Amino acid sequence: MSVVHSRLNAAFLPLALLSLAAFSVPAHADWVLNPQASDLSFVSIKKNSIAEIHHFKELSGSISDAGAFSLSIKLASVDTGIAVRDERMRNMLFDTAMFPSASVSGKTPANDYSSLPAGTSRIESLKFTLDLHGKNVELNSKVRVTSLSNNKLLISTIQPVIVDAANFELVAGIEKLREVAQLPAISTAVPVTLNLVFDRQ
Repeated sequence: MSVVHSRLNAAFLPLALLSLAAFSVPAHADWVLNPQASDLSFVSIKKNSIAEIHHFKELSGSISDAGAFSLSIKLASVDTGIAVRDERMRNMLFDTAMFPSASVSGKTPANDYSSLPAGTSRIESLKFTLDLHGKNVELNSKVRVTSLSNNKLLISTIQPVIVDAANFELVAGIEKLREVAQLPAISTAVPVTLNLVFDRQ
């Protein structure tokens, strides 16, 4: 079942979190994530060639006026479009009873976006830490920071962030998903993309 594969990828998605690290910080202001306008998606690949796109529905995050950013992903909010598949990912892959969320944290290389005119953007290379399944791994991501208005920023990954299940001890969970879905293979490397909107407070 593609369900299993999707779950797997979703786990990496917190890697996704990678993109999250892209959060840039405007000067002298705190920014808060607008969850309704934001999206964190990941791609699962099963049978070597079948790809599906999935999302996490519950996100929260902020960027401080000093450039520190954080993103929290509620793993139980994984949405693959199939309820049974969602449940399998929650229980067999993410183990949400013990690890309810994944998080991304770091500091932007620049923290002054007050002078960024609306409609313009800049590209940044970010380093951040992804906390997933009890493991903390440092990742890198290149993001585009766009000023939508004086009080709104869009941070998007330029390239997908690849999360490796082995780095978060998720391979065993992926294997369980593969067996239940009776699939020949499920990729343990998952591409994660982010489009995050922040409102100035």
